[in-house]
Amino acid sequence: MGFTWICHALDGTDLNIAEAHTEFPTQADAEAWMGESWSSLITSGADSVSLLEGDRVVYGPMGLSPQ
Repeated sequence: MGFTWICHALDGTDLNIAEAHTEFPTQADAEAWMGESWSSLITSGADSVSLLEGDRVVYGPMGLSPQ
């Protein structure tokens, strides 16, 4: 069971952003990818993300805005 991201719009609805549906073998791999990709997810309309392991939410929603 791998790790995936779910992107959320500002109103909390889930977005279907294809690049975020990549399955990563470890949490560290998923987090490294997010560190490199968060700005492109914002451009695609995401406001926040949640990390999943299978169907279990590891954490989130986590805001993407740079502060």
